[in-house]
Amino acid sequence: MNKNLVTVISSVVLSCLAAGFIVKAATPDRIVKADGAGGSVPGAAFRTVNLSETSYPDFTYAAESSVDAVVFVKVTVKSQVPQMNDPFFQFFFGGTPQMREREQQGSGSGVIIRQDGYIVTNNHVVAGASKIEVTLNNNKTYEAKLIGTDPATDVALIKIEAEDLPVIPMGDSDRLRLGEWVIAIGSPYNLRSTITAGIVSAKGRAMNSSGEFKIESFIQTDAAVNPGNSGGALVNKAGQLVGINTMIYSQTGSYSGYSFAVPVNIVKKIVSDLIDFGSVKRVRLGVTMTAIDEKTAKDLKLSSLDGVYIVEVAKGSSAEKAGIKKGDVLTAIDSTAIKTPSGLQEKVNSFHPSDKAVLKVIRDGKLLELKVVFDEPDESTGAKLDDGTTAFYGGKLREADPATLAALGLREGVEVSEAGSGRLSGAGVEDGFVILYVNEQQVRTPEDVVKAASKAKRAVLIEGVTREGRSAYYAIGKD
Repeated sequence: MNKNLVTVISSVVLSCLAAGFIVKAATPDRIVKADGAGGSVPGAAFRTVNLSETSYPDFTYAAESSVDAVVFVKVTVKSQVPQMNDPFFQFFFGGTPQMREREQQGSGSGVIIRQDGYIVTNNHVVAGASKIEVTLNNNKTYEAKLIGTDPATDVALIKIEAEDLPVIPMGDSDRLRLGEWVIAIGSPYNLRSTITAGIVSAKGRAMNSSGEFKIESFIQTDAAVNPGNSGGALVNKAGQLVGINTMIYSQTGSYSGYSFAVPVNIVKKIVSDLIDFGSVKRVRLGVTMTAIDEKTAKDLKLSSLDGVYIVEVAKGSSAEKAGIKKGDVLTAIDSTAIKTPSGLQEKVNSFHPSDKAVLKVIRDGKLLELKVVFDEPDESTGAKLDDGTTAFYGGKLREADPATLAALGLREGVEVSEAGSGRLSGAGVEDGFVILYVNEQQVRTPEDVVKAASKAKRAVLIEGVTREGRSAYYAIGKD
């Protein structure tokens, strides 16, 4: 009996020892423990991580503290459409068909940035609107006034008459990190106060396909954004505004994994200018540049691919006055490292006319520091602007696109893309006006307008059609 008991006990002990040996042999020495402490193998590639509960993303604070400051924006756009748009009738009988007024409504989102009613949204949300209504998260509705727009960055500023409104504090978009969690708040498909989450997929993303925006420094995220989110907030986990949701990349018109936001650091400058000056004050460095590729880096014996290669320097520009030369590699402005052309553009856009900075360039293998004073771009009448338009008495002109002409029953004309704040708008001209004649001379291009105006001795008489389809005449006095 005793012998059998001893045999059983021995068997149990040996089984436990064997099991322990097997577990030890099968367990890697570099197990990562829940509290972040773990063993290591010399030379092994691994990372110690913390898998405690606090490491998982919690968006409750950011969502609850921000949602009341994101509003629903409803716009009404009035347009004139021809009652009969028969091309055969117009070809044989001529004349302009009778027009009828049509109202269209659209919607988007906006972000309250000041307690006294200033709201940021997208320019494409409010462009051409005859009426703008803002509905807060508490369902109160206000009529909004358009303060200003910046089509180049697709940013617009509107205002409602209200006080003590909830706001989202502005963060620092330059400090965003790849993979950082963010949330998007807006009203997609009229589903108000919708919150989605994602990560920062890329920074400084250039989107050149549309040709509509001059900004080339979008924040790319995979947070779900759909039609109606435009103008809404992109918020970090701390509840700070880091971007204004602007566009999606999709072949269907709905979210397909890629959404883009204007960095809040760009928005800050745009909003400040619109409030203080009524328009955006930009500067121009005056260089043509390309990214650094491996061949360029090898030829110039550069240690990295960071920086931009200067292809050309415009005569009389801020860059030329500072001493920048063709073939230089621009690596930094003040303390900000420049790694890409989009990074340079974003940094330059943060300055105002007459601001000073230090440019760091590599020339012939040597690092040079050059002082620059930023000049305002030439926007005198006839000047070609960076966005492809032509300056005209404080406004901007472009050839009217086929859709605009067709909607107004016209064959050709020159559109006022922005009336601006100069003599053009002072004469009463508004955005979207299509110029047909200048001093009784028919015009087809912006150059025709400038040329005809330059021949006037006392005043410039403009004839055309408003965006509502009404014929109108304006006079601008010459200097």
